[in-house]
Amino acid sequence: MDFLREIEGKRAHDPIFNDSGRSFIPGPVIVGAGPSGLATAACLKEKGIVSVILERSNCLASLWQRNTYDRLCLHLPKQFCELPLMPFPDHFPTYPSKQQFIEYLEAYADRFDIRPRFNETVARAEYDHKLGFWRVKTGTTEYMCRWLIVATGENAEAVVPEIKGKREFGGQIVHTSSYRSGDVYRGKRVLVVGCGNSGMEVCLDLCNHNARPSLVVRDSVHILPRQMLGKSTFGLSMWLLKWLPMRLVDRLLLLVSWFMLGDTGKFGLDRPKLGPLELKNLSGKTPVLDVGTLAKIKSGDIKICPGIKQLKRHAVEFVDGRTENFDAIIFATGYKSNVPFWLKERDMFSEEDGLPRRPFPNGWKGSCGLYAVGFTKRGLLGASMDARRISEDIERCWKVDAKRLTSKP
Repeated sequence: MDFLREIEGKRAHDPIFNDSGRSFIPGPVIVGAGPSGLATAACLKEKGIVSVILERSNCLASLWQRNTYDRLCLHLPKQFCELPLMPFPDHFPTYPSKQQFIEYLEAYADRFDIRPRFNETVARAEYDHKLGFWRVKTGTTEYMCRWLIVATGENAEAVVPEIKGKREFGGQIVHTSSYRSGDVYRGKRVLVVGCGNSGMEVCLDLCNHNARPSLVVRDSVHILPRQMLGKSTFGLSMWLLKWLPMRLVDRLLLLVSWFMLGDTGKFGLDRPKLGPLELKNLSGKTPVLDVGTLAKIKSGDIKICPGIKQLKRHAVEFVDGRTENFDAIIFATGYKSNVPFWLKERDMFSEEDGLPRRPFPNGWKGSCGLYAVGFTKRGLLGASMDARRISEDIERCWKVDAKRLTSKP
C-alpha cells in the first residue's frame, strides 16, 4: 500500500485537506453500521481495502438492538441470512433469535476488526466536482472520500400514519419499533394496525401474554406456512425456481398453503391476485410466513378489523361504521429510508421514497463513486449480494489508482 502513503503525503501539505475539522479517508466511507454496512466493510477488508463506518447510534445494528420486539427470530433459515465470509455457528437453530443474531453480528465485526465510529450522525453528504471527492459532514467532522457507500437501508425511520382523532384517543399509541413484549398489555384490548410479518407476530405475542388483540387488515395479503413438505418455504421456493417458471411455483405454493392453512379469505384475509413470488418481485411486498398467528385468528383469539376511519376517546371507528373500545394501538406500519434528508444527490436515489431508482439487481451503483447496499427489498441475502458487488467494483478502481500512481517516475 505504498501508493496510499504517497496520497496521504501529498495531501498533508494541501490546505484543503489539512484542517482540524476535516478528515481525509483514503478508502470508502460507509454510512450505517447495520448488517449491510458490516458486510460491505468485511468484503472490502478481505480485499485489503480499509473503510470507515459512520454510525449515528452508539452500537452496531441499532435497529436490531433497540427497535425490535423480544420474541423476534429470523423469518428465513440461517443459511439465507448469513453475511459474506462467515456462516452462523453450527449450534444456532434454523431460525436464530434476535439475541443470537446480534451475537453473530458482534462476532462478525470482531473477526474482521470492524470498528465503526459511533455517535456520528451524517447531516449532509454531497459530491464536490471540483475536488473529485465526497464531502460527508457530521456534527464535528467533515470526512472527504472518493467512495461513499449508503448502508442506512430501507428501515431507517419508523412510519406512523396520520389518523383523524389521534390526539383524542387518550390511550397508548406506539409503533412496533417501541414494542418489546406483550407483558405490559396483559388484559388490555389492543388494536394492531398492519398485517405484515411484524403485525402478525406482535398479535401472537399479545395473545401469549393474555392480551386481547385485534388486527387491522386493509389490503389483501399472502399467508404461507413457514415450512412446507419438510423444508422451509423460502428454501423450497428458491429450489423450485431453478427448474420452473415463477408463476408455476406460485401456483404450487398456494396449493400447498391451501391444504395446510385452508381458505384464509374466510377469516378476512383475502389473497392478492398476483402470486406471492410474483408480487414480491414486482412490488417488494413480502408474504407473511405464519408462525402460529393464523390459528389464533381461526379460534377467535385475534379479531380481524377493516381500515380505521377515525379515533375517538379510547375507541376506534372503522370504515364499515363499527366502533369498538381499545386501551392501546400498535402501529406495525413499517419503516422508510431517510436518505433524501442527508444525501444531496438526486440521480441515484428517489426523493419520494429514498430508494435507488434502478430496480434490483442494478440499484447498487451510482456515479462518482456512490454505492447503495441493503436497498434491494430482498433482506439480508440481497444486502450480501450488494456488498460483494461493491467491494469488487471498488477493488478494480483501487488497483487502477495503485498502478497509475506507482508507475509514475
